[in-house]
Amino acid sequence: MKTTLLTLALFCAVPAAAAGLRAGAAAVDVTPQEWPIRVIGNFGLTLANSAHDPLHARAIVLEDSGVRIAIVLVDSCFIKREEMDRAKDLAAKRTNIPVNRILMAATHTHSAPPSRAKKGDGIEERYVERLVTQTAEAVVQANGRLQPAKIGWAVRPVPEELFNRRWFMREGGILPNPFGETGDLARMNPPAGSDSLIHPAGGTDPGFSIVSIQTVGGKPLALLGNYSLHYIGGVPGPEVSADYFGEFSKQVASRLAPGDPAFVAMLTNGTSGDVNNIDFIHPRPRAQPFERITAVAGKLAGHAVEQSRSMEYHATAPIQMVERELRVRYRRPTPEQLRFARAALEEKDESKLPRNAKTYAGWAIALNDGPEFADLKLQALRIGQLGIAAIPCEVFTEIGITLKELSPFRPTFTIELANGHYGYLPTPRHFKLGGYETWLGTNNLEPEASVKITRTILDLFEQIEK
Repeated sequence: MKTTLLTLALFCAVPAAAAGLRAGAAAVDVTPQEWPIRVIGNFGLTLANSAHDPLHARAIVLEDSGVRIAIVLVDSCFIKREEMDRAKDLAAKRTNIPVNRILMAATHTHSAPPSRAKKGDGIEERYVERLVTQTAEAVVQANGRLQPAKIGWAVRPVPEELFNRRWFMREGGILPNPFGETGDLARMNPPAGSDSLIHPAGGTDPGFSIVSIQTVGGKPLALLGNYSLHYIGGVPGPEVSADYFGEFSKQVASRLAPGDPAFVAMLTNGTSGDVNNIDFIHPRPRAQPFERITAVAGKLAGHAVEQSRSMEYHATAPIQMVERELRVRYRRPTPEQLRFARAALEEKDESKLPRNAKTYAGWAIALNDGPEFADLKLQALRIGQLGIAAIPCEVFTEIGITLKELSPFRPTFTIELANGHYGYLPTPRHFKLGGYETWLGTNNLEPEASVKITRTILDLFEQIEK
């Protein structure tokens, strides 16, 4: 009897996990501290000597009914899985948030240092270490700021800034690829206004998703946006920049929570592998540096702030998050491509080679000598009736639209470049059309990878719907 009473007393003394949402947010600086440093995102060598605007790792931690997750966004072109896993491990040890409940993604600014250091480059090695530890620190700080909160979400159409960048062209409008092959049927970023343009090879996703978090008293705490637009660019070579992702964060903060350093806004990249901000039919005058970045970020910030003030908020939002590894094959060069690659690396006169032939030759040989399989970390999560998918590639828009249409959650959006980076992810249809995003080196996974990934994400959604 004593044992029974003691057991009952202990059971009653342990409180059940409190229902109701708690949230915390933080932004931590990841700007380089040493110069010059290499900037990736373009072919050729670019060294930055300063930062036009700071780079950040931003984190939002959410908890409801004992389930705690973190969503982390880093101002970087991409981050490989190994570096993200290191940051997750550090964060998990300091917060007790399980690594499989941390979603970590890069924005895809093309004006940031590499997230993997070139061997022997001390500046890059120290930067990558700073990037990893500061990204973990963002999770730690957000976790330490948990407080009762409420959350809302909405979607607004913003189609006018989105243009599919892959085009069908008239004869003569498509150049040989870096292996000297001439079978492409679509061209990435053709000359704007060209007479050779026929029509785009794909569409765009106009949905701008907005997730707003407030304290229970209605004070803005954090805002997460998701828009399917590649980086914008227009950053002078010698500077690093967070591109329009960072400008969005700054403008939302200045409009929604002026003077509040604890407020955090972030803009995640949706499915933008074939979409950019160039109007190929109606070419615009050449913009000044940062002009388009400021304009597009300002437009999105205006929509986000307006929507956050009118949406419905929920004081509780059941959270579920699942993760699964999917094994897919890496591509291998054909015998002809391999021979071409080896010859290209030996050629001293680059004028005799297709554009960027040496770069692609190196990538082709690395794929030939590398592992047979890639283990992709895929995630799906729900916050109330909001669904979010996470894919570690530069995902084509129609994949994101398919996931939105077939997901059991409304709304749903995808965060790309999450939990790693494995190159572009075209659909099998686009793979057959060829073009930059399908070339060996920029595209590293088997042609059916997008089909397998889509099926897995939908299966994960079904799992957390129950």
